[in-house]
Amino acid sequence: MLNRRTFLKLAGTASAAGALGVKTHALEWTPYAPSSPLPANDHIQLALIGAGIQGQGDTKTAIQVPGVKLVAVADCYDGRLEHSKELWGNDLFTTRDYREILARKDVDAVIIGTPDHWHKQIAVDAMKAGKDVYCEKPMVHAHSEGPEMIEAARSTNRILQIGSQRVSSIIYAKAKELLAAGAIGQLNMVNAHWDRNSAMGAWNYTVPLDASTETCDWDRFLGTAPKIPFNAEHFFQWRKWKAYGTGVAGDLFVHLFSGTHFITGSNGPTRAMATGGLRFWKDGRDANDVLLGLFDYPQGFNLALRVNFVDGGEESEGLVFTGSEGTLEIAYNSVSVSRTPLEKDPGLMIGTYTEAMQKRIRDAHREKYPPSHTSGPPAVAVEKYVAPEGYRDSYDHFTNFFAAVRTRQPVVEDGVFGYRAAGAALLSNVSIERGAMVKWDPEAMKIV
Repeated sequence: MLNRRTFLKLAGTASAAGALGVKTHALEWTPYAPSSPLPANDHIQLALIGAGIQGQGDTKTAIQVPGVKLVAVADCYDGRLEHSKELWGNDLFTTRDYREILARKDVDAVIIGTPDHWHKQIAVDAMKAGKDVYCEKPMVHAHSEGPEMIEAARSTNRILQIGSQRVSSIIYAKAKELLAAGAIGQLNMVNAHWDRNSAMGAWNYTVPLDASTETCDWDRFLGTAPKIPFNAEHFFQWRKWKAYGTGVAGDLFVHLFSGTHFITGSNGPTRAMATGGLRFWKDGRDANDVLLGLFDYPQGFNLALRVNFVDGGEESEGLVFTGSEGTLEIAYNSVSVSRTPLEKDPGLMIGTYTEAMQKRIRDAHREKYPPSHTSGPPAVAVEKYVAPEGYRDSYDHFTNFFAAVRTRQPVVEDGVFGYRAAGAALLSNVSIERGAMVKWDPEAMKIV
């Protein structure tokens, strides 16, 4: 196992580094499978509320977990209800009204894949109806909603899992282990980004040709949002407007916060400052397409985040943890550590002093730092860990959720963790709206 001692030993000689190059390891992963087939009456009965892109994708993964059966789907667009039956069978119960699903006795758990402004209400209603909840990120649309969702999970004793699946990833678990082992020394900076350069990446999802008030339940979709005439783009491309979504902060920053909090064990930042704007996608949206954020953490490190929808290249996502003795980088399904121990000899900068003073300083320095038997810069040790081909952290996240539904044990991303990630992410929007730095209490989970 890679640890600080191993790195120090490898970096102690130049020959070790020269022979090492990049040492790559395949991480072990065993998909969950029951020891014997589960009887039909032992299946978890699942319902989907919000059958859009993420909701359908989540469901396709969820029902691959052994012992899970989809029985109902709710959505405000008839075409998605029809497609759900095409995907999962004509015996599937479908409805525009999610409350009809919550009233069913044969539903044990629900996936909430609705627009952000519906997350809180549906999650609270579901838990009060006795259903366990898998709620897509971000957990909330506004900071005021977090405490209500947390309290609902506590008072009803229901399972609440938030859908930032990276906290269930074997890659992130390895990164957490490496950081805790001191592989990069003392952490002082985290840089994270998620850039896109396509119309679909910028949320310009295709609008179906039959979109109308006949096929779309517009009033139900709006919910608590401002009442406006039917607008198909608002309905199918809702992330572009603050009334229904949380912009790139809630869509993408929240993933980066979840990963950072999981790996570092932090509860969140204490201060946040953000800037951004609409630089390219000036199509009527009011959610920025470029967002930059800086965050102070009480553990002594800073987090710098970036989302750019006009980056001129392919979509990319990554986190780089910078420590006093190296860096840890997560990219795609791998984590790598590059370690360069600090030199014991700090060196000299004495050229502006008199010759006599230079000699005195050199003599004292040589006595304090005797010449080493090796020469040249410290060796760099590099270790890389990769997930197996085809690995999906979303499968592990649902496996964790359904295991909790069965055992009533805690999930990996409960309401408190989910709100601390979403709450931190939404500080970016607050900072931009106020044009100022925002203070946050990560323990009490509120703006100061």
